[in-house]
Amino acid sequence: MMELMSDYQPASLTLKSRYSAARLSLLPRLRNMFLKAQLTWNVIIPAENLDAQGLMLQKSIAIRLLEDFAAKKATKDLGYFLAVTTLENIGEGKVRQQSGDVLFPVKFSCLTFKIFRGEVLEGVVHKILKHGVFLRCGPIDTIFLSAQKMPGYQHVPGENPVFISEKQSKIEKDVTVRFFVIGTKWVESEREFQAVVSLEGDYLGPL
Repeated sequence: MMELMSDYQPASLTLKSRYSAARLSLLPRLRNMFLKAQLTWNVIIPAENLDAQGLMLQKSIAIRLLEDFAAKKATKDLGYFLAVTTLENIGEGKVRQQSGDVLFPVKFSCLTFKIFRGEVLEGVVHKILKHGVFLRCGPIDTIFLSAQKMPGYQHVPGENPVFISEKQSKIEKDVTVRFFVIGTKWVESEREFQAVVSLEGDYLGPL
């Protein structure tokens, strides 16, 4: 068994709140958006790399797995691929007749990121429009918060546009916002998720 980790690692696997346990009980459903999965992929090693044996061959397989993992980006069922955590097993290689390359079935554990409808999450504002703002949460940057879903806020145009509430609370670029996920959509052509969110609820808004 080999321990591995790709370049992108989440800072924390637990969604932490600044509120007390009593207040958390009043929030909508909280959920960990980081998932653990065990997969088996076929890894192809070019014929010119097959002279390596033992640990060197295992290293070549591990490197190729990480490359394939990064290129995959995301799937509808598992979300975004973040990190390969453990290489569990490398099966017997099978030679491809035409090329001479060898295909190895590789079993591994990994960490993925996926958001779900009904979750309460936090994201950072990266784009402000007249009709709403776009936020980034982990690898997802197409999270849209409509102006209609932030009650009490008004859009203030200018060089640095902002949404301001009656209590002078501001939603502007680089501000962290706690939101409720209304719905998500998988876009196959881009291999990415989109989401629409809301501030309608208790303890939601800029932090």
